[in-house]
Amino acid sequence: MAGPMRVNPGKLNALQLKTLAILQALARERAFAHPPDPDGTVLIHTLPYAHGNHFHIGRAVVSTRDATGLANRNVMNALVRKGLLLAGPAGMPILTGAGLGYDTGIAARVLHGADH
Repeated sequence: MAGPMRVNPGKLNALQLKTLAILQALARERAFAHPPDPDGTVLIHTLPYAHGNHFHIGRAVVSTRDATGLANRNVMNALVRKGLLLAGPAGMPILTGAGLGYDTGIAARVLHGADH
């Protein structure tokens, strides 16, 4: 009998978790990502443009302070090393199946409901 799922099995730090949660949200929006490839990967083709202290992903609002990992090469490289991302064309991230399915546990704290 298998035990309960381990929270954060990849031992991601807080910034890596936030970054992955944002990338997962981007992967679900055609404005930012291509449809999944047959191998389960998703290429992010566009990163959101911040206005003021936030940006939008679909109906969600993300604080720019939660998204600093998107521009942090060390964070992105750590996600690649852990098998959650691949380096895509022009440096754009590709989420792997493992990256798409990883339960960050913090999506609700990073992706806020849009009210404007």
